[in-house]
Amino acid sequence: MLSCVAPSAVLAQAGTITKDMQTYCTNDYKKFFGDYGLQSAALNLCMRKAGPGLSPACVQALVKAGKVSQAEVDKMKAKTKGL
Repeated sequence: MLSCVAPSAVLAQAGTITKDMQTYCTNDYKKFFGDYGLQSAALNLCMRKAGPGLSPACVQALVKAGKVSQAEVDKMKAKTKGL
């Protein structure tokens, strides 16, 4: 299981959970982040760290919700391929 530690006040824009996020990110949440409360800054930071391991459908739901930009996703994919 992925371990994530969030410094205080990081990614405080936890915000709302969209229907698409509920639909497409549930399994990712259970797999990586079950110990984190929904809409928490710690969860957002952990999701960013786990980005390459998230399902494509969840990533697209996060992009659609404005939680991450497509440019950030593309940058992370390029960085991962370069390893």
